[in-house]
Amino acid sequence: MSGFEIERKFLVHKDKDYKSRAFSSSRIRQGYIAAKGATVRIRLRDDKGYLTIKSPSRDGGLSRYEFEKEITVDEAGHLLQLCEPGMIDKTRYLIRQGNHVFEVDEFYGDNEGLVMAEVELGSADEAFEKPDFLGMEVTGDGKFYNKSLRRFPYAVWRDTLPEEYR
Repeated sequence: MSGFEIERKFLVHKDKDYKSRAFSSSRIRQGYIAAKGATVRIRLRDDKGYLTIKSPSRDGGLSRYEFEKEITVDEAGHLLQLCEPGMIDKTRYLIRQGNHVFEVDEFYGDNEGLVMAEVELGSADEAFEKPDFLGMEVTGDGKFYNKSLRRFPYAVWRDTLPEEYR
């Protein structure tokens, strides 16, 4: 898959149920390979491996070019050994709301307690129905990017967020 992805990202209220609404979930482990001017991610998602390359965003984090290719689990395992220190470990829940699917990520390890949701859109101004678990929008806030969470984990700055997200 390749092309531009347009997505918005939100924090999830800690007291709202989202898991019971999920039609699918999967465990994801991912790492990042050093690259100048792009993000290179290696991902193990359940029993599949992926190589993803993303360009920087030129519109405040709303959209960017993405190339993704499925690779073997063995290849992903070897490439993960080349990644920079810090692994992202999370469970992703897929939840339908209206005409969209929200991806809700529950993080583990140094990012334990962080729960974020994102929705992919067809255009930057596309309307979507917001589920009740969505909270503050964090689209474009670099500290919420997985690549940043690897280096500067949620455990370090969680107290800077309002209580309803901790």
